[in-house]
Amino acid sequence: MQHFTGITQVVVAAAAEDKTGERLPILPLWGELIFGIIAFAILYWVVATKVVPNLEKAYAERTAAIEGGMQQAEEAQQQAQAALEQYQAQLTEARAEAARIREEAREQGAAIVVEMRGHAQAEAARITEAAHKQIEAERQQAVVSLRSEVGRLSTDLASRIVGESLHEETRQKGIVDRFLAELEAGEIQPEKVGEDA
Repeated sequence: MQHFTGITQVVVAAAAEDKTGERLPILPLWGELIFGIIAFAILYWVVATKVVPNLEKAYAERTAAIEGGMQQAEEAQQQAQAALEQYQAQLTEARAEAARIREEAREQGAAIVVEMRGHAQAEAARITEAAHKQIEAERQQAVVSLRSEVGRLSTDLASRIVGESLHEETRQKGIVDRFLAELEAGEIQPEKVGEDA
């Protein structure tokens, strides 16, 4: 600051010594000053009307682009969140559907097992009944065969004992049937028959 004050004093002293009446070199000419003010006003007007609006427009566009990008990013994030929630809902629904299908399959499997068991039991009952019928038929056949054999043997035995022929078919059949009927009715004891013989 002292240095500046010193320079000013030197300039003022030099001007005072100049007796020729010339002006100070620091002060501009009035024409230059007016031209400078007019040029500055024109420059200010050009900057204010052309440059600043373009800069403000570019700033607004850049701000809008940034805000739009942020808004788009938020919208994209919201869409992604909605898609994720939808995916999770679909996944939950698919899992529930799979569990329901598995449960239905288990129930159907159990029903099939019960049905097959019923068929197997019915088939076993049918086979058992057929076997009983066959056994009964074979027993009846054995009884008939045994009756005829017993009748023939008893007729032969009686013929030998009595000494006359008892081989006549109708006579033999009547005697044998009567003997077996009495035997089945319990009127004749097998021990007594053996004793009589």
